[in-house]
Amino acid sequence: MVLFPPRVTAYTDGSTEVPDTRSPTRFLLWMIGDQWRVFVPMVLVGLFWFLPGAVGPWFLGRVVDEGISTGDWGQALLWSGCLLGVLLLGVVAGIVGHTFEVGSWLQALYGTVLRVTRKSVQMGHVLPRRTPTGEVLSVSASDSDTFGATLTMVARALAGVVAFVVVAALVLTTSVPLGIVVLVAGPLLVGCAAPLLRPLHRTQAVERNRISELTSMATDIVAGLRILRGIGGERTFGRNYAEQSQRTRAAGVRAGGWQSAVDALGVLLSGLFLVLLTWLGARELLAGRLTIGQLISFFGYAVFVVLPIQVFFEAVRALVQGRVSARKTIAVLGLQPPWHEPQRPRPLPAGAELVDERSGVRIVPGRLVVVVSGVPDDSAALADRLGRYLPDTGTPPSLDVDDSLKGAARRAAKAEMAQLRRARAIADEEQASARWGVTLGGVDLSELSLAELRRHVLVSDTSSQVFAGTLQQAVDPHGRASREQAEEALRVASAEDVYEALPGGWQGVLDERGRGLSGGQRQRVVLARAMLMDAPVLVLVEPTSAVDAHTEARIAERVTRYRAGRSTVVMTVSPLWLHHADEVLWLEDGRLAGRGSHTELLAEPGYRRVVARGMETSGV
Repeated sequence: MVLFPPRVTAYTDGSTEVPDTRSPTRFLLWMIGDQWRVFVPMVLVGLFWFLPGAVGPWFLGRVVDEGISTGDWGQALLWSGCLLGVLLLGVVAGIVGHTFEVGSWLQALYGTVLRVTRKSVQMGHVLPRRTPTGEVLSVSASDSDTFGATLTMVARALAGVVAFVVVAALVLTTSVPLGIVVLVAGPLLVGCAAPLLRPLHRTQAVERNRISELTSMATDIVAGLRILRGIGGERTFGRNYAEQSQRTRAAGVRAGGWQSAVDALGVLLSGLFLVLLTWLGARELLAGRLTIGQLISFFGYAVFVVLPIQVFFEAVRALVQGRVSARKTIAVLGLQPPWHEPQRPRPLPAGAELVDERSGVRIVPGRLVVVVSGVPDDSAALADRLGRYLPDTGTPPSLDVDDSLKGAARRAAKAEMAQLRRARAIADEEQASARWGVTLGGVDLSELSLAELRRHVLVSDTSSQVFAGTLQQAVDPHGRASREQAEEALRVASAEDVYEALPGGWQGVLDERGRGLSGGQRQRVVLARAMLMDAPVLVLVEPTSAVDAHTEARIAERVTRYRAGRSTVVMTVSPLWLHHADEVLWLEDGRLAGRGSHTELLAEPGYRRVVARGMETSGV
């Protein structure tokens, strides 16, 4: 059996594991093939679990006909012993089969989570441009669990098919007409559920869409909770969340109705099948074509056949739900990063000048440069270009369409959304593969290895995240720094109070997104992490916007000393940083409008207005 946790190498360098994302059905088949070492034994053991019900009636018939009816107690004990052995085999198979089922379920669940996580890392900042964040979370949280249930039911259904064929063969050896009834009626009964599958699939898809919307809404509320409290928007967003929650509940009730209909149909038809076979068997007995023992066996077959038929119905329902989840999953796993390594990467120039052609900005190596702009988006866009990040394009195209659309209108809307997603992907790839327009030592960034560039130029902006874990992991995620280096980075960011406030110090636990920290504390932890990375070129976007003036002044002074001799670019209008700058660059309409010291640029009216506004914001 494959050990847990599952070995997942997809979306890593040199990996040959490539999930089939061409269609939901192909993805489910790929998952079965990926864990065949568990799936095949699960089917085989499941067959032995069905064995007592399939062949047990045959042994029971032998006990009656060859033992009890003839008075031969030796034969009765012999066949009874065989029946007991089959029952014990079924018990053992049930225990072992459950072990395999849990193993398969866990591999499907955590394997999906790992693949989505790896895909998120591979896509990086491009992921929110392509798909809603809630969609990624829903795939990890709910769809991964669905796949475990789907694979388990498919394995049971395959074992049930074999058991059903065995019973049909045994019935044929007893009565050809009854055997034909079993062979023909079983598939017909399962086929009766076909008309219910389309509405079941549709309602489950609607439910899944609304769950994703609810997850996205919850993520946005949690991320912006402090802002919502500041502007008094908690009640409005709470009401919106409650309304979406009720819409999701209503969709779940509708999907549950169709699911219950499929289950009820399975019980009804299997019960009718049992009555039919019993009636036909009784007629055969009265006609003298069956013995008492054969009638008892026949009734046992009829009772058993109910089980695989119901398993078939459950498997059909699980497959429908699995295809709904697979459709969402392949939309995430099928995303491709726009970056492609150059065929012949140029060597990374050391200590070279960084030039942005669009704005005319030139970053001289080894200096602290502060970029001032009256439009914060202009300076943030410059930071993205310096780090070779694609610009933000707003809300990503949805994977779903309005639930109210039906028929041709719905298909047209889906096609339009798919076309929009393809257009976004093509545009990203074209932009990423074209000449970038930022040079390092005269070499365009598109000619450099992206991994090398990321190590050389580090951009830390306002969207930088704090992940759940210890303070040590938050400040030193790669675990490469010594304690003295980490403590120095924490001191430079003036984040000693975070260390002192956490029980356990470095081993103190931070919540996801640093929710237990204030806005200023979270910002300083991110800054400490950036300091510890020790990148040759560090780009900071508003690194102290959430701290008070005294703390900001202390951070600006410490960062200046800590980063001496290395290139540091700070996007801010705070005069507390401007006083420490080796050079100030003034942007107007996204273009370089002036450069010099802070004192020299104060002669520019536009610069003076922006800085004055920054003084009011900083409380200086």
